[in-house]
Amino acid sequence: MERSNNTVTEFILVGFTTDPVMQLVLFVVFLGVYSLTVVANATLIVLICNDSRLHTPMYFFIGNLSFLDLWYSSVYTPKILLTCISEDKSISFAGCVCQFFFSAGLAYSECYLLAAMAYDRYMAISKPLRYAQAMSIKLCAFLVASSYLGGFINSSIITKRTFDLNFCSGNIIDDFFCDLYPLVKLACGRKDGYQTVLYLILCSNVITPTVLILASYQFIIATILRIRSTQGRLKAFSTCSSHLVSVTLYYGSILYIYSRPRSSYSLDTDKIVSTFYTVVFPMLNPMIYSLRNKDVKEALNKLIK
Repeated sequence: MERSNNTVTEFILVGFTTDPVMQLVLFVVFLGVYSLTVVANATLIVLICNDSRLHTPMYFFIGNLSFLDLWYSSVYTPKILLTCISEDKSISFAGCVCQFFFSAGLAYSECYLLAAMAYDRYMAISKPLRYAQAMSIKLCAFLVASSYLGGFINSSIITKRTFDLNFCSGNIIDDFFCDLYPLVKLACGRKDGYQTVLYLILCSNVITPTVLILASYQFIIATILRIRSTQGRLKAFSTCSSHLVSVTLYYGSILYIYSRPRSSYSLDTDKIVSTFYTVVFPMLNPMIYSLRNKDVKEALNKLIK
């Protein structure tokens, strides 16, 4: 990454608080959350790989989502833990670039992956007789690979445009990681072209998958309403309820952060929301997809025995 217009060699992450006691408390909390995230997602991946009953398109996507969440959480949490217990709050320019690139790429990839999972649920509910044939392993692998490809291509674009900005307003980032708006706040000069690219990226990676998810669920709801028995409707809805909860939590927090007018931007509030989708959400996903899942529980019991 070229720095022809920048004299900044490192950034300072303010984090959540400067109180040493609160920093220690936050260290314990984040360490517990991260440990649970690693154990829960790794366990779910092992179960899906080892149990033949879970070798279906739905669990293929869930396994990839767990892998993505494991990677996503690891981009942020180790640095947060280090910042909490160390007096050195700095992150190098190159480190900030890498953190920004991977965090954006994984966030965008998850948006696409959740859209692919919505299509999977549409095929399972609307066309159950053709489901196994339509959702072949080749198609599933293509959808997952496309999610990562699309996410990291767009991440490359926004990362280059962000770090080509001239950071002339200091190097103190009032956040716990290298996020977009705190970085843009440090930049000066004309940002019209950057704002245009930002809105295009937002439309490509958030709005477009959202539209695809809504379209899938429109067809899913129409199919469920055609089922005559109440039990049949509940059974059909239960197959996509976990995905619906996951989409609502993830897209809700991201849209809250990045689709609001800049005039309503609040650092303190957005730190809390950012913590949710960067640290807490990767821990919740395996629970959302497994707590009420009979197949996963049976696979876990089998593995323990």
